[in-house]
Amino acid sequence: MSANLTKRDIVLSIHNEVKREYPEVSQKAIREIVQKTLDEISKALSNGKNVELRNFGVFEVQVRKSRIGRNPNKPEKDVIIPERAVIKFKAGKELKANLKDLDLTQVD
Repeated sequence: MSANLTKRDIVLSIHNEVKREYPEVSQKAIREIVQKTLDEISKALSNGKNVELRNFGVFEVQVRKSRIGRNPNKPEKDVIIPERAVIKFKAGKELKANLKDLDLTQVD
């Protein structure tokens, strides 16, 4: 089993939490809600909008300038790396506070 958190892990965790109060809510319904949430975040970022999730963080679209790079196999030839959009994540206040309590020996 992977040490990473997957979409399936998120769905199972939410399902286990809500099944006591809402036994009629299925894993399939939760999976669809999680997927639709991720789709909306993706759509907003693809349209150049920033996504702010209170108490979690902000996903920002930033533009990286065009630059000249070098091919390690042919260092004498310059390669132009075009301008492109990238996603930056800034952790929110609560997430930063939680990271301060992280046991660094447990991190790969």
